[in-house]
Amino acid sequence: MCDDHGHSAAEAAWSAPRLAEGPAVDPVTLPEVDEVRVTTMVDNTFDALLASAEGVTRASPGAGRTAARQFAGGEAFAGLRAEHGFSALVTVRSGNASSTLLFDTGASPDGLAVNAERLGIDVGDLQGVVLSHGHFDHAGGFDGLARLRGRSGLPLTVHPAVWTRRRLALSAGQGLEMPTLSRGALEREGFEVIERRQPSLLAGGILITGEVDRVTEFEHGMPQAHQAWDGNDWRHDPVVIDDQALVVNVRGRGLVVITGCGHAGVVNIIRHAMRLTGVSRLLALIGGFHLSGPAFEPVIGPTVAALTELAPELIVPGHCTGWRAQHTLAAALPDAWVQTSVGTTYTLSAPQAGDA
Repeated sequence: MCDDHGHSAAEAAWSAPRLAEGPAVDPVTLPEVDEVRVTTMVDNTFDALLASAEGVTRASPGAGRTAARQFAGGEAFAGLRAEHGFSALVTVRSGNASSTLLFDTGASPDGLAVNAERLGIDVGDLQGVVLSHGHFDHAGGFDGLARLRGRSGLPLTVHPAVWTRRRLALSAGQGLEMPTLSRGALEREGFEVIERRQPSLLAGGILITGEVDRVTEFEHGMPQAHQAWDGNDWRHDPVVIDDQALVVNVRGRGLVVITGCGHAGVVNIIRHAMRLTGVSRLLALIGGFHLSGPAFEPVIGPTVAALTELAPELIVPGHCTGWRAQHTLAAALPDAWVQTSVGTTYTLSAPQAGDA
């Protein structure tokens, strides 16, 4: 991280995390659900040889049959698409009622759609889409999603800053500008855009965190190279203020937290979720933890220490977590850590009557 000499006080205030003390000003009564299923639709890895286990259902090794003339039967197994991006299908059930939404859409225009087709998932059953933030590797798959659904309306919940222009400052004063979402283009594809900064409680009992309070001493956000356009100039954007996560409360077991990249810091996100809901037990953490690369590797130690203290029953680090953090988490939480892979479904259910 470079210093900020030359930045104005206003710029410093714009990027500074906001402290949160005491109970939540607007606490959320998060209803308990009987079951939540999280299917990884897009992630950085796909391993067709991983075995299923209790609560972890892997995609079939034969997923994605495709024509291939070099084989005697004229077809082969294409597997599932892996790319630097993230998307998860989240279904919650209470009694006989269930709700399903999509969290992020991956990086490429067709990756999400290809995987949905190969997995036999009907996206027509979706009741909404939520974006974790505006980075292109989480918002690239809307074209394919719209193709599979047609142009029927579908609610899309985003933070108002999701439209922010961002870039990576490179050497010699050059910058690589990231693709920026267009609200008009999404609406023309049939998505009903809903902007919310505050926590949002969706039907079925899924909580969108909204802006996350930054309270830890070690999660400092993005390095100096990550910049946002303020209307006049590019400036350091450490916070990625539109970063948000999903939270589900499984009856009798605790919170399931699903992150996109975890730009707010996964420990900040968990503490924010607990503060909002008043639920102090973490059942599962699934998604990107953003601990990859030299700028974030110093954060691995305190992050793993905090997660070890929280003692989740399931932890599935994916996407931008990085191999060093993966190894550290697997060693620290061997009974909870599960290797991510596209097409995997994680099922977390409430205790049944008579369970010990």
